[in-house]
Amino acid sequence: MTKYTIKDIARETGYSISTVSRVLNNKSEGMTNETRQKILQTVAKLNYQPNQFARGLITKKSNVLGLMVPNILNPYFAQICRGAEDEAARQGYSLIICNSDDNPEKEKRYIRLLKERQVDGMLLASMNRLSAENEFYLTDSQIPFVLVDRGNDQNIAPGVSIDNLQGGYLAGNHLLELGHRNIACMTGPSGISNSEKRLQGFLMAMKEKGVQIPFHHIIDGNYDMDSAYSEAKRFLQTSDVTAIFTHNDLMACGVYEAANELGIAIPDQLSVIGFDDIPFCNVLSPKLTTIRQDTYKMGQESVNLLVKQIEKEPTESLFCEPTLVIRSSTANI
Repeated sequence: MTKYTIKDIARETGYSISTVSRVLNNKSEGMTNETRQKILQTVAKLNYQPNQFARGLITKKSNVLGLMVPNILNPYFAQICRGAEDEAARQGYSLIICNSDDNPEKEKRYIRLLKERQVDGMLLASMNRLSAENEFYLTDSQIPFVLVDRGNDQNIAPGVSIDNLQGGYLAGNHLLELGHRNIACMTGPSGISNSEKRLQGFLMAMKEKGVQIPFHHIIDGNYDMDSAYSEAKRFLQTSDVTAIFTHNDLMACGVYEAANELGIAIPDQLSVIGFDDIPFCNVLSPKLTTIRQDTYKMGQESVNLLVKQIEKEPTESLFCEPTLVIRSSTANI
């Protein structure tokens, strides 16, 4: 198949290369509509495909964005990717997605790789924060970047995040309103800002009602299903709690599995509330009560923020409010 160039378009139409280039770049002011239509018809006839790399050398833009997530297998981050990809495409950008495993060294390699690929900007999602080295590299390289739900980093760049403190409070208050007082809380890894805020909000709700949560009722579930299953099975064998709040929905799935093996009925003997509202919450039996954060919208808004940064427009971080979604996994004591 013949690959035509902008010179071929110019020769075929009889116009200069600069005139053809202006039309291809939607800068056809000052020329007649007849000229523009003739050039566009020739582009269509020859099936001309612009060389994006060559165009990038001229415009200093690649129209490519990078997105870093810690675990693409987690439906929470998959939804962020979906929203970001759809919005990027709508605004004329392609998206490169990198999976960092929340490893600072791997994140470092990907950040440098994305810079080598001349992305116009980066979206950085993680369980916690940028390393000081990566923060310096991005800032020093003047690469536009936006933070996606990175609680500890919201002072260094624009970002989209959720009110995790309020989310934890909503979960705790819901269980208290159902009459529960003997409650456990399954957290993410220690030192993770989002998990710490969810725990803080949960304990605020407990304090308001004068409920004391024993230290051993706060369990580290590591934000993953397998760890949550192991920890829940160990804990539930020796505990008589009537409710448990897990800091994400994946851990709630692990609690479901452990409770099922131990013959503990949800919600008759154990109420369970999660956090995130990932898509398969509705297929669990019973359906999971959870704290919803609109991750698809967060992906969209992150791209909007990044494009504004790239185009040198004013930007402001977006703080999303969580909502309580009541289903069948929680019940009156």
